[in-house]
Amino acid sequence: MAAPVLSTSLVVVSSLIAACLSVFYLTSGSSTCHLVPLSALAVCGLVFCGYLRWRGAGPAEHRVCVVVVGDIGRSPRMQYHALSLSRHGYQVDLVGFLGCRYKLNVILDVFVSVGPRVVSYVTKVIAQSVQILVTLMETRRPSHILLQNPPGLPSMAVCWLLCLLRGSRLVVDWHNYGFTILALAHPHTHPLVRLAQWYERAVGPLAAHHLCVSEAMKEDLRENWGIRATTLYDRPPAIFKETPLELRHQLFLRLAQTLPPFRTRGEEAGGAGERTAFTLRDPVDQSVTWRPHRPALLISSTSWTEDEDFSVLLKALEEYERCVREGRGLPALVCVITGKGPQKEYYRKLIDGLHLEHVQICTPWLEAEDYPTLLGSADLGVCLHRSSSGLDLPMKVVDMFGCCLPVCAIHYNCLSELVKHEENGLVFRDSQELASQLQALLSGFPRAGGRLEDFRRSLQTNRGKRWDDNWTQTVLPLITMTTPSP
Repeated sequence: MAAPVLSTSLVVVSSLIAACLSVFYLTSGSSTCHLVPLSALAVCGLVFCGYLRWRGAGPAEHRVCVVVVGDIGRSPRMQYHALSLSRHGYQVDLVGFLGCRYKLNVILDVFVSVGPRVVSYVTKVIAQSVQILVTLMETRRPSHILLQNPPGLPSMAVCWLLCLLRGSRLVVDWHNYGFTILALAHPHTHPLVRLAQWYERAVGPLAAHHLCVSEAMKEDLRENWGIRATTLYDRPPAIFKETPLELRHQLFLRLAQTLPPFRTRGEEAGGAGERTAFTLRDPVDQSVTWRPHRPALLISSTSWTEDEDFSVLLKALEEYERCVREGRGLPALVCVITGKGPQKEYYRKLIDGLHLEHVQICTPWLEAEDYPTLLGSADLGVCLHRSSSGLDLPMKVVDMFGCCLPVCAIHYNCLSELVKHEENGLVFRDSQELASQLQALLSGFPRAGGRLEDFRRSLQTNRGKRWDDNWTQTVLPLITMTTPSP
């Protein structure tokens, strides 16, 4: 998060020290207990001064604070919120981590890793509350704080408190439930999971307004949480579109420098010139064309977490390899899996253990500008996101559809709000079904016609709204109609 101004940091730290001293003297029976009133007075004075500073930090009109307690780069929806607010004349404070996490948070991770897990978890929550509080104290008074959830523990309570003190309104954007994500690593009966669920149910309704990502989540929030939310479907921004062949060729050339699957077989990096595994440039008229027997380009993006089981895709690719060897008229396949996350090394070891001749797999981390270009260059997308709550929708599929890229997606409860089976893509339940779909879609590739091309035409015809239009219609009225007075 943005580094706080030293004066405010000292205020918060001094308050915490004073509070700790008060507790110590009250419980130790020390003869120096006369310091207790002084400590309490210092705490009250500092808090009151802080309150006056927050409340009087300028008018609130046309200023929104967007909060992400995580890597902003991995929260595109919140980035889009900030950009849309800015386009409509709002001053935006975007609070979150940039790339690697803030140094203080890394220190906290090391500090709280000692001792029982529950104690460490509680200690980290308290420390992170202070970190969020200190950072938000340095922003000017906003009319609204727009908070991503999850993670909402402890940010939801801290942001609600600040809104209460500063006369702002809290808007929670529900991407999922934090307790269901926590339940991926612990049993549902685990105390931490139950605490997280209680916290979200208790603090969530305190927000002034709520957004959510699906109609299924809207209904669940209404029935089980007593929360009335507005559904804001994820939509692709304008940068996600089909990539012209010239730009595809340029991208493939760049990727070929470090990724062997993008090179012509037998050519080394730097020796391919104007030839890639997919395209070539005519040396006479400089035009770019597809290679006649090029491989199909399959792409999947992931954060490499527990809610995506990539063994499903790897098993399907092994079956696809077997079918190619049997001469079933299938093309060679280049599979690109993008993203960073905790399970990446585990799956890379599994990939290295595969013995595939006609299927090549690579796991690059792409620059931000290259990701939409690659999506717009691919032939088929695969989504393995399986919602922990069964109520959120995969944004990666939204981006793929923006590029008119047909998708095979793994089934879960509300996926049909986005992926219409046999209309704009296919839905599978296991690796065998995915393998069958890959064979059916890629049979005879790259000749024209077939189901893959039908899906692409359907996506070209039914593009739907882009993010800006959808946001302006859904969110802007909520913000403009509920701006507090200065």
